[in-house]
Amino acid sequence: MKRRTQHIFVFIIGFCLLSLNAYAQPRLDHKEIYLGVQGGVLASMVSFSPEIEQNALQPLWGANGGLVFRYSEHKVCGIQLELNYMQRGWHEVATGYQRQIDYIQIPLLSHIAFGKKCRGFLNLGPQVGYAFRETEKLPSGIVMQGAQYAHIDNAFDWGIAGGLGVLYRTNKAGVYQLEARFNYSFGDIFSNHKTDYFGRSASMNLSLNFAWLWEFKQD
Repeated sequence: MKRRTQHIFVFIIGFCLLSLNAYAQPRLDHKEIYLGVQGGVLASMVSFSPEIEQNALQPLWGANGGLVFRYSEHKVCGIQLELNYMQRGWHEVATGYQRQIDYIQIPLLSHIAFGKKCRGFLNLGPQVGYAFRETEKLPSGIVMQGAQYAHIDNAFDWGIAGGLGVLYRTNKAGVYQLEARFNYSFGDIFSNHKTDYFGRSASMNLSLNFAWLWEFKQD
């Protein structure tokens, strides 16, 4: 618990410093407001302690997508708010067992971009989520026994999200962007009290998303 508190403190301080530095940048002549959609593929695992055998080359594959709102008053920095649906979980290589957990996720990100028509960008910030459904893929002929095969204890999820990408601004067809993003959860999906089996059961995933955004022009 002490180590997790330290991680959270370092993250909050880093995020605040990044935001303050970005907001010191020159202002735009007019505010930029974008609204759009995004979607892509997601590879996920769960960090268990004690460890459950998984392979980074054989993660649980899923889909994700949602709505994107971006607001900026500065040439370099803006704020991005999203509402996403995500298919997360884990895949056990030895048994073939798969658990998919469907989440509604809300990230609030600092959007740092460089360039004009074609821009590179960094998204970084906290995210919260809620699991509303679980599905399993069971190997035939095998009886699954273990603490990880029970229903999850904690539907609420929180953590950090960070992504790198590139976007292209057209004159009439909106903004197209491609982003690779990593999500890491601080919360555990199973209880982690001293009497529980797992001391750690946190989700982590990597996604590749394509987004299409439209700018709302200011008069």
